[in-house]
Amino acid sequence: MGAIMNFSIFPVDKGAHIGEYVSKVIEYIKSSGMEYQLTSMGTIIEAPTVSEVLQVVEKAYDILDPVSDRVYCVMNMDYKKNELELMSRKVKAIEDRIGEVNT
Repeated sequence: MGAIMNFSIFPVDKGAHIGEYVSKVIEYIKSSGMEYQLTSMGTIIEAPTVSEVLQVVEKAYDILDPVSDRVYCVMNMDYKKNELELMSRKVKAIEDRIGEVNT
């Protein structure tokens, strides 16, 4: 089984510069040992189960709750039974067709 999720979460009541807050969430993801990729618009995470990726979102809310009265989150997820390494396999499927991306 494999679940891959792209999500973005941030406080909306802290002005235009929110890196201080988002970095605390990324630090947690980094320390979790979960496969992840930070992008400019969100973070992609991968785990064996849907429950595990949703726990990351719940923990992210726990991190931001003490510092914000309003937290925004958007996410999308793909779950595929009996498959792992979805992040790298999805990119490879495109690179097999058009060559290296993200150079």
